[in-house]
Amino acid sequence: MSYLYLTILFPLIGFIILAAGRHNLPEKVAAIIGVGAVGLSALFALIAGLDFVNNGKELYVQHLWTWFSVGDFAPGISLQLDGLSLLMMGMITGVGFLIHIFASWYMRGEEDFARFFSYFNLFVASMLLLVLGDNLALLFLGWEGVGLCSYLLIGYYYQNPANGFAAIKAFTVTRVGDVFLLIALFLLYQQFGTLNTQYIVENAAAVMTQSSSITIWTALMLFLGAAGKSAQIPLQTWLADAMAGPTPVSALIHAATMVTAGVYLCCRMFSVFELAPEVMIFISITGAVTLLVAGFAALVQTDIKRILAYSTMSQLGYMFMAVGAEAYQAGLFHMLTHAFFKALLFLSSGAVILAYHHEQNIFKMGGLFYKNKFLFACFAIGGGALAAIPFLTIGFFSKDAILAAVWTQSHLAGVPVFNTLYWVGVAGAFLTSIYTFRLIWVVFFGKENTPYHEIKGITYWAPLAILAVLSTGLAIVLKAPVMSILDAAQIPAFIIPEALEAGAHGAEYIAIGVALAGLAVGVVLFAFAYNAVKGFAQTSLGSGLANICRNALGFDALYDIVFVKPYLLIAKILGRDPIDGLWLVLPAIVKAGNSFTSSRQTGSLREYASSMALGVVVLLLVVVVTQVVGK
Repeated sequence: MSYLYLTILFPLIGFIILAAGRHNLPEKVAAIIGVGAVGLSALFALIAGLDFVNNGKELYVQHLWTWFSVGDFAPGISLQLDGLSLLMMGMITGVGFLIHIFASWYMRGEEDFARFFSYFNLFVASMLLLVLGDNLALLFLGWEGVGLCSYLLIGYYYQNPANGFAAIKAFTVTRVGDVFLLIALFLLYQQFGTLNTQYIVENAAAVMTQSSSITIWTALMLFLGAAGKSAQIPLQTWLADAMAGPTPVSALIHAATMVTAGVYLCCRMFSVFELAPEVMIFISITGAVTLLVAGFAALVQTDIKRILAYSTMSQLGYMFMAVGAEAYQAGLFHMLTHAFFKALLFLSSGAVILAYHHEQNIFKMGGLFYKNKFLFACFAIGGGALAAIPFLTIGFFSKDAILAAVWTQSHLAGVPVFNTLYWVGVAGAFLTSIYTFRLIWVVFFGKENTPYHEIKGITYWAPLAILAVLSTGLAIVLKAPVMSILDAAQIPAFIIPEALEAGAHGAEYIAIGVALAGLAVGVVLFAFAYNAVKGFAQTSLGSGLANICRNALGFDALYDIVFVKPYLLIAKILGRDPIDGLWLVLPAIVKAGNSFTSSRQTGSLREYASSMALGVVVLLLVVVVTQVVGK
């Protein structure tokens, strides 16, 4: 475990080399450095993980140096390895390595190949710093690092202004969340006198008062910070536009890095949240609303990557529902399984996009089943896991555990809202099955509208094959070790009381039935009655509903009215510098006086004499009035 720092150092060195030589490095050399750096990081993550397990799964802290010292505040550059950080480190380096391998194939021939991999390496290094830092100041440094890298990668094709705007939007919206997180750090330091995560988690109950105003505000600020990174309402609008970047970027952001940071933060700081049950309920409600909004939005998207983006938002909603229901381990396991099948889906979509000459509109594809059955198998497995097809896919074992926990919480906590949230989660599963089938059917069995281009290469199919296996039900073997290391990290497990076990299983069966019903509805709508669907979409009601869903219930338009336009108006007003304008009144008065007096200098004796006579008359009138008033 003494080599723990190397997991961050290797991708950081890769970033420096690639950034310094990006104009001179051949493509193959850049690929070897970029992929190799993350491969070495994954190797040392594995070694550190084995050492951790062999040493009894005890917390390990590696202090490297003191970052800075201001009074009593002296955060260190210190790395912490426990069960939770081990899970995150393995997911980031393992899935990240596979995405890097695929990217070396996908980005072949692209301009600034080395620049792309330099950003990719920095992204992994920043995310590792975020999850391995033993204090919240170091976590925040990594937090800002992934924000910077997302901006650079989303706007990678910066020649297109729309991509630059998408990058700015992602950076701006997530910065709003970061401000909330920074406020939470100030509040935590005020109460604990330190930002050491382990100390805060262990002493939260002794230092903080349950449901006090400062406790509620601290928990709320932490969650809003997490909501920004993990694209939860009201800070979700950036995620769909983040598809402007290359497809491997989408895979890395959605599967292994950025969007999982919020879930990690909430689970890491669970003891703070549990002292604010009001915020816990709010977290579950937010997750439920997000997954429902995202599900409706995904139903009508035509861009293959935007469909998957909204599905990510929806699955993150399930994870936050789990956090709010205190089912942290279920939420974290779903985060891991989601990393597998969402990376599989995004990378497969990248292969589909290349096969159709960079076409992303699913209705301009079609017939791919008859051209590439391997990609169909990958999409079928990944889509099945997304829709939680029972027993055959890993998504079933993680998502249904969350729904069972939410149902159980509705009977344990005495909070009726959890019963509603359970049904919202079930409705989300129904929508997921429909839009997943729609995607697969249109791309693989629809009419071929664009000529197919043959794709091949081990760096293309090997990562997909590995992720496909990890997305099947075979990956259930990972559940026991994951729960074991989370137990060692003292992340609470959700225990269903024996009296409620039968009801919880019934809730799972209902979720299974509804998900399968959604699949059946998708088959009917798109395989047998698609003309009727198109006919309804052309009616005023159908087109109106589709437009609302396509724009994800209009949050962008709302924010444009409430925030963007007022901001631009203020900027326009201030652009004219009104403060300086006020000071210009004095010179204007002097200038006007000068113009008036100058105009009186005519050289006419008659005008001068009459002016003097008028002045004398005015003075006499002033004297007379003064005397009269004085008497």
